[in-house]
Amino acid sequence: MKKDVLFIEGLGGKRTLAGEISVRGAKNDMLKIMAASLLFEDTVHITNVPRVGDVRVLFTILEKIGARGTQKGTEMSLAAPTQAITTLDEERAKKLRASVSLIGPLLARYGSVSFPHPGGCVIGARPIDLFIETLQEMGASYSADKNLYHFSVPPSGLRGADIFLDIASVGVTETVMMAAVLAKGTTVIRNAAMEPEIQNLARYLASCGAHIEGIGTPVLSIVGGGLLRAQGRVYKVIPDRIEAGSFAILAALAGQDVHITNINPDHLGALLSLFHKAGVNYHINGDTLAIKKPRAPYRAVNVRTQKYPGFSTDLQAPMVVFLTQTHGEGLVFETLFEGRLRYTDDLVRMGADITMFDPHRVLVRGPRNFVGKRLEAPDLRAGLAYIIAGTIAEGNSEIHSIEYIDRGYEDIEGRLARLGVSIRRRGA
Repeated sequence: MKKDVLFIEGLGGKRTLAGEISVRGAKNDMLKIMAASLLFEDTVHITNVPRVGDVRVLFTILEKIGARGTQKGTEMSLAAPTQAITTLDEERAKKLRASVSLIGPLLARYGSVSFPHPGGCVIGARPIDLFIETLQEMGASYSADKNLYHFSVPPSGLRGADIFLDIASVGVTETVMMAAVLAKGTTVIRNAAMEPEIQNLARYLASCGAHIEGIGTPVLSIVGGGLLRAQGRVYKVIPDRIEAGSFAILAALAGQDVHITNINPDHLGALLSLFHKAGVNYHINGDTLAIKKPRAPYRAVNVRTQKYPGFSTDLQAPMVVFLTQTHGEGLVFETLFEGRLRYTDDLVRMGADITMFDPHRVLVRGPRNFVGKRLEAPDLRAGLAYIIAGTIAEGNSEIHSIEYIDRGYEDIEGRLARLGVSIRRRGA
């Protein structure tokens, strides 16, 4: 089967992009409310739905479980089954890391779940040890064979537990929180992740009957109860802060006057702090971020990825492209994934001056002119970084394996083309 390729005619360093681009709903928020719909006895209605590959895959997995769903445009409705098929579709679950978010709801409501090692982008080790340990603390039994992991609970169900997370894992925080909603007793999650997507989900669950305290803090307390009831309450997916940040970096490098709309500026604090230090000419007005041509050359900054509210690992690759166009040296410390800097070899082929010290640290020297190349997107976020690199380069670039990009960015070529990026898609 032929796969699509993106072709980009680079701007050669010119700052010509102008116009407005709207940020879509956050993929990572959408996937978790889809999983959480299994905690409800009635239908969950969702709006601001991003139309991306990962959402389509999880929707199919939920249908195979027995859930009923409808989608029209940016709206979706999901209703959990009375009885569920608790073995996940192996082929699809292997492709989607977020399939692991189904573990907590399935286990808490239906008593068992079996699933393959979850897929997603290859960005380093992403073990499920923390999932196993925390669910065992809540009373689940665990086993594994060569194909599947298996969890089950005793007839009395999951029980509350006092859990300290060695790593403030987003996925584990969400999984335990959702499982705890139907567990018996109180669950306390210490060193919980605090990402906006977790907060949005927790607030909605609380509005529908869940007893959750500490939302937005590193300590969550959940008192278990019965099934939740949406009663018509609509879940609005928050704006995608990673998409907003990626567009902002593109605008900073190639923009003349770009307006990025439907953002939540509170979610972009770490990026905007670095923009200020680097000298990016930006202005915030409500839910719009305007970026104009710089008044002076950009200054290099150091970047350290951290859990929210720190600088997001998902913006690290676009930010490295930004640093290649700044004056001076910028050290990038990727603290979360040891495989997430491998894409820098391709940027070096395009003209970047990047020294890798170890799997977690690179030094970027700039500014350097880029030349277009043939590139293979290694993952979702690096794939978008390649689009930015191809846009600022001299000459043409072609980006392959763009199914990674389609997993998280809706109609990327159409939206960027309206800003003035010369980008088109066609079958390879």
